[in-house]
Amino acid sequence: MNQSHNNTLYEKDFDRWAQQQAQLLREGRFSELDTHNLAEEIKDMGKHESRALTSHLMQLLMHLLKWHYQPKRQSRSWQDSIINHRFQITGLLSENPGLKSQLPELYTKAYNQAKQLAEKQTDIAASTFPKQPPWSLDQIMTDGFLPE
Repeated sequence: MNQSHNNTLYEKDFDRWAQQQAQLLREGRFSELDTHNLAEEIKDMGKHESRALTSHLMQLLMHLLKWHYQPKRQSRSWQDSIINHRFQITGLLSENPGLKSQLPELYTKAYNQAKQLAEKQTDIAASTFPKQPPWSLDQIMTDGFLPE
């Protein structure tokens, strides 16, 4: 298979391209692989997991901020969301232990996003929230932890 055919298939029918690449790998036909696009896809898979972890951290932190700053509006759905995002984070880290080294950076990024989202959902100015996360990663991941 030539490289221009691989690029055309990659651009026009990604699913078929992916199936073809998997088949070539299974058959050991490595010289026919679209190595350039395959390498990019593998790199993007790692980015996807990192983005998913950041998203779950952001949602968890946003609900914890809302829980703390709007005690009169606390609800079962917020609590359920907190529990769900803890499960999702635990699962992602279990399946992708390499992400643990990125946690400090992702946690800070997720907190900054959580403040912005909490501001939009609560009408509480983002400047009201602490500049740095008020809780450690260990705290927010502890079952049953809800800020006072």
